[in-house]
Amino acid sequence: MKKEKVINPLPSLTKYIAQSGVCSRRRATELVEAHKVLVNHQLALEPGYRVKPTDTVVVQGEPIQKQRKVYILINKPKDYITTTSDEKGRRCVTDLVTPFVSERLYPVGRLDRTTTGLLLMTNDGELAQKLSHPKYEVAKVYHVTLQNSLAQQHLMEIKAGLELEDGLVHVDFVDYLEKKSSIVIQLHSGKNRIVRRLFEHFGYIVKKLDRVGYAGLTKTGLTVGKWRALTAAEVHALKHPNHISAR
Repeated sequence: MKKEKVINPLPSLTKYIAQSGVCSRRRATELVEAHKVLVNHQLALEPGYRVKPTDTVVVQGEPIQKQRKVYILINKPKDYITTTSDEKGRRCVTDLVTPFVSERLYPVGRLDRTTTGLLLMTNDGELAQKLSHPKYEVAKVYHVTLQNSLAQQHLMEIKAGLELEDGLVHVDFVDYLEKKSSIVIQLHSGKNRIVRRLFEHFGYIVKKLDRVGYAGLTKTGLTVGKWRALTAAEVHALKHPNHISAR
């Protein structure tokens, strides 16, 4: 007779820390191994320790507790930095939500300062790590505006897969929009500045880059500079995807 798997309802220490919004589970494991975590005033030695409701957990001297999970989708404006703060005093994406949300949120992934469009922010460290990991192949869709028309030959070369200095890049979909200087492209790659570099490879100047789709989420009804909370269904789809993509 097959033995049924017993599910422990108590979260592991690393999961508990991640759920608190302090950091990802991987980083939580590193902190435990570095002796930076206390449970009930004792040094935590097991990342897999099951945290009870009566336990007190301290990470790097700061007591933590599970907090409400917040998931926000922002339509990032141009000239905002995808960080929580900036030493040069430049505007950050957190400035758009801080007056309205008490929880400390972190951007999932990055968008260049001049790139606009969809950016997910959350205090769910576990989900953020999952969406950022290459193996989950989160699809992103961009609208690209070039200074000049994209030649048909170059479009076909991008479709076929393009070899850049850091390896071969495959795209899911690429085509013209209303004119040949306006392009829609979908890809899973998380390489730095990858969309810009695809077109710069042929000498094109990217005048505007706008992310219109991310992991199945779209900009519908979300004007530039505005944000909204994800629905429960959207959060569930991100956590339990059949195939994370957008078009």
